[in-house]
Amino acid sequence: MATAVPLTSLSHGAGCGCKLPAADLLPIVQGLPAPTDERLLVGSATGDDAAVFRLSAELALVQTIDFFTPVVDDPYDFGRIAAANALSDVYAMGGRPLTALNVVAFTLERLGGDVLREILRGGLDVVAQAGASVVGGHSIDDPEPKYGLAVTGAVHPDRVLANAGARAGDALVLTKPLGVGAVTTAWKRGVTTDATLLATAVATMTALNAGASECAQSAGAHAMTDVTGFGLLGHAHHVARESGLAAEIEAAAVPALDGVEELLADEAAVAGGSRRNAAWAESFTFFAPEVPPWRRRLVCDATTSGGLLVALPPERAREVPGAVVGRLVAGPAGTIRVR
Repeated sequence: MATAVPLTSLSHGAGCGCKLPAADLLPIVQGLPAPTDERLLVGSATGDDAAVFRLSAELALVQTIDFFTPVVDDPYDFGRIAAANALSDVYAMGGRPLTALNVVAFTLERLGGDVLREILRGGLDVVAQAGASVVGGHSIDDPEPKYGLAVTGAVHPDRVLANAGARAGDALVLTKPLGVGAVTTAWKRGVTTDATLLATAVATMTALNAGASECAQSAGAHAMTDVTGFGLLGHAHHVARESGLAAEIEAAAVPALDGVEELLADEAAVAGGSRRNAAWAESFTFFAPEVPPWRRRLVCDATTSGGLLVALPPERAREVPGAVVGRLVAGPAGTIRVR
C-alpha cells in the first residue's frame, strides 16, 4: 500500500536501529533496584530477551515488549516486521507465544486511519501465524509513528534458554543472514533502488524464529538469544559475558544477504545505530587485521527481527538451520575475537 507520506520519512531512526545505545543505557539501568521474588527466573539484570516468571513447577510466563519506528514504507510490511521482531524474544527464551498487545504511537491527522489499519493487520497476520492471539493494546498520538507488541508466552521452567548457560567449546550458530539494517538504510537514503533486495530483506525480517527455536531445543542448546539492534557482536557479547566466557567469530562464515557486500563497501549504508554498535564493540572486540572493512561493518549491523544466535555442543550444530559462525572459549568474560 502506497502512502502519501513515506513512513520512514517521519522516523529519525529505523527499526531496532533506534534503540538507545547499549553503552549509555546499561549504566543507567544497572543502578536500579533488582527484584527479589524467587519466582523470577530471568529478569533484567542479565540483559536477556525476555523476563521469565515461574507460576508452577511446570509452567512459567515469558514476557517481553518491543516496538520501534518504521523500517520500511509499506505499512502492512512494517506491521509484519514489528510483530515478528517482538515474537522473536519469546522464541529466544525457548517459549511459545500465547497473547499479544498492540503498542501504537501514531499520527492519524497526517497518515490517516487506513495506514494504521494496514499496520495492525500486518501485525495481526504474523501473530496468527505464530498461533497466538492479539487481545488488545494501547495507542497514543505521536508525530513519529511507532508500532510493536507486548507479548506473553509460556515455557517449562526447566527448559528456559537464557543468554547465560553457554559452555566452553560450544559452537555458535546464526539462523538468519545479516545485512537487513544496511539494506533498509540504503533504501531510505536513496543509496539503492533495488526492489528485489528490499523484498529479500523484508522476507528475512518477517520470517518467524519458531522453527529454529524448536530445533535448538531439540539439539540440546545451552544458551540462546536473538540478533537485533545491538548487532551480532553486541548480542554475542551478552551471551559470552553472562556465561563467563569469551567468544571467537569467524568473519568469513557470517552469512550476509546477497548484495550487502556492495552496500557496506563504504559508510553510505551504515545506520547510526550500527555506528554506535561499532563504537561500543571496540571496548570488548579484537579484529584480526585480515578481516575486510565490509565484514567489520556487517557484524555490527543494527538488525531488525534477526535470527537466533544459539550456543550448543559442536557435534549437534548442524541440527539447527543456519551457519556456524564461531565458538565460545575460556577467556575474559564477554570479550570477542573476530578473525
